[in-house]
Amino acid sequence: MRWSGQAATTGDDAAPELFGMPGLVRSVQTPEFAGITFHEVMAKSALNRVPEASSMPFRWSINPFRGCQHQCTYCFARNTHRYLDLDAGDDFDRQIVVKVNAPEVVRAEVGRKSWRRELVALGTNTDPYQRAEGRYELMPGIIRALGESGTPISVLTKGTLLRRDLPLLRRAADHVPVEIAVSVAIFDDELQRAVEPGTPTAKARLATVRAAADMGFDVTVFLMPIMPWLTDSPAQLEHAVSRIAESGAHRVVFGALHLRPGAKEWFLDWIAREHPELEAGYRRFYGTSSYAPQGYRRQLSARVRPLLRRYGLDPRDDEDQPEARRAARAAASAASPAELVAPSQATLF
Repeated sequence: MRWSGQAATTGDDAAPELFGMPGLVRSVQTPEFAGITFHEVMAKSALNRVPEASSMPFRWSINPFRGCQHQCTYCFARNTHRYLDLDAGDDFDRQIVVKVNAPEVVRAEVGRKSWRRELVALGTNTDPYQRAEGRYELMPGIIRALGESGTPISVLTKGTLLRRDLPLLRRAADHVPVEIAVSVAIFDDELQRAVEPGTPTAKARLATVRAAADMGFDVTVFLMPIMPWLTDSPAQLEHAVSRIAESGAHRVVFGALHLRPGAKEWFLDWIAREHPELEAGYRRFYGTSSYAPQGYRRQLSARVRPLLRRYGLDPRDDEDQPEARRAARAAASAASPAELVAPSQATLF
């Protein structure tokens, strides 16, 4: 049994809203995760093919969980819960589907003669290192299966539990390419608790970046989403980039908030409740689109790019000059704020 002190239901009493889901084994609740129900399923497949038309730089992904305890109000994956006849709000945060046999299924799938050992991305939909991974321990088996089959691995997470598996990823990296990325978007602890209540703090995530960098990984930090009027001021952006540079990150990828259906309703309700003074602006930006206006995105780039170049974190820089990049980061870390190139002061809205 994976749980102690759990409440489980099976058979006709098991998760009536998921009763028609193939592979459902049982539903579990435990005091350790108050208010959360885990629906354990036996998956028939774990590798997800990414459509050829997608702009993603990979063709395969794995998501051991559906739903996410990180509870990010803006999460683009919220709408996927509606496929299970669950809602994109509280259900996404509290009704978590766990593919308990994912390691075994992955091993079988990548062991086929037809498998071409293409890059597999983990963390593209819901976070593989959300808190429940500490109990289910699915990722070590998945990493071993991929690495031992010669399959390149990419991991994106907000979870500090990644540190548990760094030695395993380091061993895998001796045989296959391994990419590690950590998402850190909010550097105000109070705002972070409001917008991403289930995530570790920025400080904890940057410590994870440092741990991975110290083990020889070139870590990418996703500074996204940058939220209009909440995290996009020149001072906030400079603070974010400087802290990321100090963590030993190799590069930064940034982007403005985008709100897909499912996430949009949830986030705009949060804005109306917590920041009513911003509601009109957000509805102007996102009322008819999932993306921030193009003009805003251009001006945001004009603010962030100079900072990334100053700190040696711009992914567009020549990747063949790692020594120069490290030197730039070190110099930027030693510089005082007065020495930094000031970003554009043009209004973003």
